[in-house]
Amino acid sequence: MSIVSKARITAFGSYVPDRILTNEDLERMVDTSDEWIVQRTGIKERHIAADDVFTSHLCIRAAERLRETYGASLDDVDFIIAATTTPDYSFPTVSCRVQKHFGMEGAGAIDLNATCAGFTYALHMANGLISSGLHKKILVVAGETMSKITDYSDRTTCILFGDGAGAALVEYDPEQPGFEAYVMGTNGAGGIHVYRSGLADEMDGVALAGNGKLVQNGREVFKWAVRTVSAGIEQILEQAGLERGDIDWFVPHSANLRMVESICEKASLPLSKTLQSVQDMGNTSSASIPLALQAGLDAGRLKHGDRMLLYGFGGGLTHAGLILRWGVPNLRS
Repeated sequence: MSIVSKARITAFGSYVPDRILTNEDLERMVDTSDEWIVQRTGIKERHIAADDVFTSHLCIRAAERLRETYGASLDDVDFIIAATTTPDYSFPTVSCRVQKHFGMEGAGAIDLNATCAGFTYALHMANGLISSGLHKKILVVAGETMSKITDYSDRTTCILFGDGAGAALVEYDPEQPGFEAYVMGTNGAGGIHVYRSGLADEMDGVALAGNGKLVQNGREVFKWAVRTVSAGIEQILEQAGLERGDIDWFVPHSANLRMVESICEKASLPLSKTLQSVQDMGNTSSASIPLALQAGLDAGRLKHGDRMLLYGFGGGLTHAGLILRWGVPNLRS
């Protein structure tokens, strides 16, 4: 539905670890090949965090880059939202570790787990908190170390995932609000199709596997995502009173290039106006949308004032779309 907004994104940053895991590396680990991986996923390589580097470290580096790139002050941030499904600890939260690093003593801090839809959910929450008058300046970070929950003996999942983080500063600005519309939904009955086991050893009568590693039924998730996201795109455009041509950039969760292509085809959105990060980063869950935005910025494609349709989807099963104006200054102009 349409949003009453008094907020916009004013600064942005991202970070990925230095280590690169290529398809050729994976050929030496499991029964796979570069050709097989590219044909089915489009992925060529992914970045992997060191053994002693965790999600909070990636989020902190992304926020540091945000501050360095745009000269943004984080001292007066009054709330921190960290979107992640791979926190360093059960608690303290990633958001608390970010707060400690930057010393933002007056800031509230909370983690949000909407898996691959985490970044869109976090931005939606930030806009709501600011537009309601409760907060003025919110730091949103989305980061994952998916490599730490990936089973590298399972060739169907280990080829997919990588690590990374993004950060966005959302500030009060009633004169140039950036958030225009949203759509979201959940299909909890499909949760068994992608999960990471925890305290419970069964779900809806089904015994869980994985020993704490990610387990995925890729075929079922693929079908759900293409059907659900394409319908959500239709719904959000209709509610916003917009046509497809009004969207400058479509930025879906970069789960799998073939999935992105199928969504674009079913939703009648051109792949040429789609930003994705999966080919060089793999599936980075909640970090994939910010990493795709970074790719657009680095290529000089994403510009101040562009209208974007962000769409996250994943475990839960949950999904969320946002239409917003890119409010970050264009440093290339």
